[in-house]
This record gives sequence, structure tokens and C-alpha cells, in this order.
Amino acid sequence: MKIAVAGGTGKTGRRVVERLRDQGHQPVILARAHGVDLLANTGIDAALHGVQAVIDVVDFATMNANKARESFGTATANLLAAEQRNGVQHHVALSIIGIDRATTGYYRGKLRQEELIKAAAVPWTILRASQFHEFADQVLAQLPGPVAPVPKMKSQPIAVDEVAAHLVGLAAGEPQQMAPELAGPQVESVVDMARRVLRRRGQHRLVVPLRIPGAAGKGMAHGALLPTGPGPRGRQTFAEWLDALPEVAR
Repeated sequence: MKIAVAGGTGKTGRRVVERLRDQGHQPVILARAHGVDLLANTGIDAALHGVQAVIDVVDFATMNANKARESFGTATANLLAAEQRNGVQHHVALSIIGIDRATTGYYRGKLRQEELIKAAAVPWTILRASQFHEFADQVLAQLPGPVAPVPKMKSQPIAVDEVAAHLVGLAAGEPQQMAPELAGPQVESVVDMARRVLRRRGQHRLVVPLRIPGAAGKGMAHGALLPTGPGPRGRQTFAEWLDALPEVAR
């Protein structure tokens, strides 16, 4: 199959492209580096010529609700319109478990993305997955300094490669609309994950549990971002992922 990957140069997108090639599909990368700008609405139609399915793993790094809604909304609307014009038969999008129960700024953007997909004419599948194993490390990277206030939240982290493989399988199949939620094998505390990452790297920083105010923060602390029912589960644990991280000489 000829399958386009929106955000194909990002962390998740690169792995999706690799999986597509490994399975004999023809990937088409939709990214600025390849002449496609979803926000500016340029290059999309030419790239989608002959494409049968699209896997959307585009990401926008913002915690501002208005910016997230605008970015995800504009990119998704432009992409879906081009898909309809070019006869794309299946739109597969990666979303996040619990975004309707813990509506922080970024998650509002993902909800807007889901709304547009559900209202579009292109047959669709939305996969809500849990945070990646890298999540705690990414939180720490945004908090430089000797003290790291890490949000109190529970997650069931999963390997990026396992999510990529699942997305490819969905794209090659029939549209499912809301696919069963995909999560990792074990529930973890993000605060504990952050401390373990620092120990692995030999970094001496104080991790302070931070309770995010409001209903969203309460929900995150009590498992709002965990799957609510049965579904596929990844195999790699956070501990196994952590063991593969390079150690820093002490």
C-alpha cells in the first residue's frame, strides 16, 4: 500500500516510516522537509496523489490551549480536506488516552483534532495510546536546574516502536473509528519514573512532586490517563527501556 505519514520526520513518524518499509508498504512523508506544510496548506495534494491511507502523528509542542487547538485544528482540517479531494480511503490518527478526562492545554488541541476527524467524510480510525517511556525524560528536559517539579500523575507507558507497529497494522486494515486503547504493560508513577531516569544517568537533582491545580490535575494524579477497559498492551516495560539508556559515568 501507498501510505502517507503526516509528521513522518518526528520521533514517532520516523519509526512508522521504518515499519512501513519493513512490511513492504510505500511510505510518503508529509513534513516541511519534504515540501509539505500542513499549517500553510502547501504541497499536500501533490504528496497525496495515489495514497490509499494516511497515518497522522503530527505533534505541536505547546501547553497553551488556544495555540494547541489552533495548530492541531488547522493542520487536521487542511489534511482531511486534501485527503477527500484525492480519494484517500482511511485516515489513522494517534491520540492520547484520557484527554477527555484531564483536559489540560495540550490535550484540548488533541480533542479538537479528534472532533474534526470524526466529522470528516474520510473513513477514520483514532488510536488513543498512553505516554511513551520517554515521557518522564521529556518532562525533566523542560525543567532545567537542581530542582525538578514533576507532575503527580499515573501513566501506563509504552514503547514508541510498539505504537508505530500498531498504527501500521491499523492503516493496513479497515477503518475502526475508535480503536481499543493501547497502553504499556505496567502502571507507573511519573514522579518515580523521573527519579529513576536521573539515577540511571547519575544526575543529582531533587524531584519534587507537583500537584497540578484543578480537576485536570486531580484526574491525572488519580489515574485519568490510564486505560479504562481491556485492549492491546505493549510488552516492553519501563524498567527494560531504562536499562537500555546509556549510563553516565559517575
